[in-house]
Amino acid sequence: MRTKKALRIVMWTCMNVLAAISLVSAEPYELSESDVTEPKGISSATVSLYSVKLGDPESKAIDALVKKTITGIKTEQEAAFIFLLDQRKPTGPMAGVRIQDGKVDLIFINNRFAHKTRGIFRNVLNSESPEEIRKVLGQEEYGDENVMGAVLAYDKQGFQVNYLGKDINIEFAPPR
Repeated sequence: MRTKKALRIVMWTCMNVLAAISLVSAEPYELSESDVTEPKGISSATVSLYSVKLGDPESKAIDALVKKTITGIKTEQEAAFIFLLDQRKPTGPMAGVRIQDGKVDLIFINNRFAHKTRGIFRNVLNSESPEEIRKVLGQEEYGDENVMGAVLAYDKQGFQVNYLGKDINIEFAPPR
């Protein structure tokens, strides 16, 4: 009798573990550390900027980005944004987060952050054209391309690339 009960508990535990594993389809991707090379494996739900992820409370974002010293980075908090600036050339934010309703709802990086990021997004931030970005990330779900630049939307993965000539911005938001 005890053996059957123990077997049921083990089976139930295994099923729960397998179910949890299937829910987590993408590996965590720390923008400043991870060397992910497969674009389909990236989801904004698993992207973090110096350990801050979408949905994190404002207090965690402030602790990780404002109170903690990050080598080579100057931090500024303005209204709903926490901006990260390169201490060498603080001409504008190179990355940051937006906080709405007490939670992080947007993470962004741009080409000034290219020297800090790794993996796929380093290649994207150093791209010379929308075609180069498509070679790295694959065809976007939808977008707009004109003489001013291009918007490449990867909504199912939760990010969008804005190509404006020499300026490239990547915004991470909850997947749609």
